[in-house]
Amino acid sequence: MIGIMIAILSGVLMSVQGVFNTDVTEHSSLWVANSWVQVTALAVCLAFWGITDRSSFALLFDFRPRYVLLGGVIGAFITLTVIKSMNIMGPAQAVLFIVIAQMISAYLIELFGLFGTEKADWSVQKLVGMIVAIAGVVIFQWERK
Repeated sequence: MIGIMIAILSGVLMSVQGVFNTDVTEHSSLWVANSWVQVTALAVCLAFWGITDRSSFALLFDFRPRYVLLGGVIGAFITLTVIKSMNIMGPAQAVLFIVIAQMISAYLIELFGLFGTEKADWSVQKLVGMIVAIAGVVIFQWERK
């Protein structure tokens, strides 16, 4: 149950952040807003690290495979694409497509065991669930003429 609550909180925070970042972009620029997001995230992370953890950053350089260290780079592009999609489509429509893309890509990562994840078995139920979610997006997008 705690996992579900954390996931719900994550979704809410991502939506609110996307709206905030889009507004900041309108008053500055895309890369300024993205930089601000990343710098403030770094400040918060360093503050919590200093209070709670204090493990060595040197441990990162012993980590294998090294490509997983690209999470921050990917995070910058996540912020960028969320800002752009919300600016173009609006928050609700953008989040619908973002969540569908997350669900499909996450299932494919599990299905093929990519990036060191445990391989999941093929599931008709998950396929049907994705189809239902995509149908929900189509219904949400459907406008009466």
